Amino acid sequence: MADIQFFRVDLDEISLHCASLGPEDAPLVVCLHGFPEYWAAWHAVAERLAGDFRVVLPDQRGFNLSTKPLGVEAYRARNMVQDLHGLAEHLSPGKPFILAGHDWGASIAYAYAFAHPDRLTHLVIANGAHPVCFQRAIVEDEAQRRASQYFHVLRAPDAAAHMAKDGFARTMKMIAGFSRTDWLTPKAAAEYRDAWAQPGAMEAMLHWYNSSPVVVPKPGEEAGDVPLLSVDPERVTVRMPHLVVWGGADEALTTACLDGLDAFAPELTIRHVPGAGHWILHEKPDEVAAAIRAFVAPG
Repeated sequence: MADIQFFRVDLDEISLHCASLGPEDAPLVVCLHGFPEYWAAWHAVAERLAGDFRVVLPDQRGFNLSTKPLGVEAYRARNMVQDLHGLAEHLSPGKPFILAGHDWGASIAYAYAFAHPDRLTHLVIANGAHPVCFQRAIVEDEAQRRASQYFHVLRAPDAAAHMAKDGFARTMKMIAGFSRTDWLTPKAAAEYRDAWAQPGAMEAMLHWYNSSPVVVPKPGEEAGDVPLLSVDPERVTVRMPHLVVWGGADEALTTACLDGLDAFAPELTIRHVPGAGHWILHEKPDEVAAAIRAFVAPG
């Protein structure tokens, strides 16, 4: 098992807590977690990559041991992109790296790839969605619209108290609702609860939902104005080799989220992992790591 190192990177306004596996002089892979996880989301995959890569797993802004600025505005995607850029300049100044993201981490990975294409050699997404494809799926695909209704629960004014009640019971229930959770041992569950119980963490984590431009109409409701669907395609094109590792048993993201992705990613590879769901990083770490290895070092 690869040794894990912990460190902090202080940026202009916040401090990011990070975990790192693998030799410091190896090719860099930065892995971004989503909701309601923390750096450990990628731990099992990182262990399998650490022999040949330096894998860095930050707690994103608002999560676990990283800074939790107040207010919804602090959680606009541009702020997380700025955090990642500062981290990348610290870890790999002037040298492009591999970026991976899952769930909300995928959203920030995409946003960083759009903004800083020269800084990436490869973009890897595991059960996450391109913002335009996701928004289109919510509007046009009935199953994805139904699957995304939890946004309304997490955007409610009392959501933080609701998700923290009874030892974070509803948060645990949400995890179980997105795909199988036999990986979530009592020890792992306790560590997740510890991360959620950090002062201000649940409120900050939920600000990611309230700050998002994603529109989620209720079933049968007219979508109305949907800003993401009018974005210039040139602004949301992936200009580096792009891998999507996809578990089709995901209850949060349907395969409709992949429709039309090739129009935004000229160098796209999709690897389907049978039997995997939304928590693919935990369910199938061997397959995810193997797909990343094959993608970044073909042959």
